[in-house]
Amino acid sequence: MSISIYTLTSELHDAVTINEATKNFFGTLEFEFDFKDSDYTTYGEADLSLIYVRTGGTEGVFKKIQPQLMTQSSRPFYLLTSGESNSLAASMEILSYLRQNNLKGEIIHGDASYINTRVNELAKMESARKKLVGMRLGVIGKPSDWLISSMASPVAVKNKLGIEFVDITIEEVLATYETIGEASQDCAELAEKAPSQEIKDAVPGAVRLYFALKEIVKRYNLNGFTIRCFDLLSVLHNTSCYALARLNAEGIVAGCEGDVPTLLSMLISQAVTGVSGFQANPSRINPKSGEMLVAHCTIPLNMVQRYELDTHFESGIGIGIRGYMAKGPVTIFKVSGDLSRHFTAEASLQQCQAEPNLCRTQQVIQLANPEQANYFLTNPIGNHHVIVPGHVASVFEALLNS
Repeated sequence: MSISIYTLTSELHDAVTINEATKNFFGTLEFEFDFKDSDYTTYGEADLSLIYVRTGGTEGVFKKIQPQLMTQSSRPFYLLTSGESNSLAASMEILSYLRQNNLKGEIIHGDASYINTRVNELAKMESARKKLVGMRLGVIGKPSDWLISSMASPVAVKNKLGIEFVDITIEEVLATYETIGEASQDCAELAEKAPSQEIKDAVPGAVRLYFALKEIVKRYNLNGFTIRCFDLLSVLHNTSCYALARLNAEGIVAGCEGDVPTLLSMLISQAVTGVSGFQANPSRINPKSGEMLVAHCTIPLNMVQRYELDTHFESGIGIGIRGYMAKGPVTIFKVSGDLSRHFTAEASLQQCQAEPNLCRTQQVIQLANPEQANYFLTNPIGNHHVIVPGHVASVFEALLNS
């Protein structure tokens, strides 16, 4: 995550005084940055470029260089102000000018705590945006039949975030599976976690499917994929739960049931936080207290403290993953398939549990704002939602609203 700071200064102001004020202001900043002063030749190259409006009387200077800056970056203009020497007034005039010309911008102004928090949010957001451009996502098979609202708009996603989709058939995965030999070491290590002979017998197939999907990723140069996984049950008598859990941990975003909006949500989560997030079904919700139970049969292995093997819940065959995440802050996140809507809610993971009549990974989550439980019951974005470690709603909001 890189940040560069450029300056706007009026020649009417005393240089010694302005330099001293700049030194004092920079002393309150708690993030690392490259100070470029008035040399804008590298503007837009860092994840986040800030324009520090040091004084008033700089509006004309900005207007003069603004066309050049737009050739170097299409991102909003972020105007950093200290509140000294009429810098806020100048920033407001500049922002008004940008709005009149249908351009985006924001004034970053306030106490040190606010400025540091906001700059870090914006830097994470802009870094994530850069990562997303040019990413390729595979859609293996179509969305499962029950996902009647979980479609995507490839054009809207390409235009907004620069992400491309690649359609791949289930038949190609099955053909690739047949070419995969036994990975004895991987099977032996996984079999040690098997609590029964039935699950131990399913290990070789689960491991072969992992290697088959990894080969598909390499073949199509994918950053992630979603698979119509239930189609595998009748053919392979196994599931992709283990494969997805392991691939996610390796940085390949992998989702279930051909759910493309959830795959997008997971990809954004990885770009922002470094982990894909837990694709989960809300199973129970208390609309008064805001307590939720979410569950699914796979979870990225780099998100859990430990995991156990079980069967896949709905079918009772193959391998499902029961993962135990650390208690603490989480964010619930989901985007729609055309990115026209999104949902974020900060919450806390209260406990993980293991009821026999639910998907294997189960989390009890408490919404920070219980009123947000109403969203799930009145206007949800599909079924699956993504559980992300930490409180990062503000970064998601910044990314999707910019």
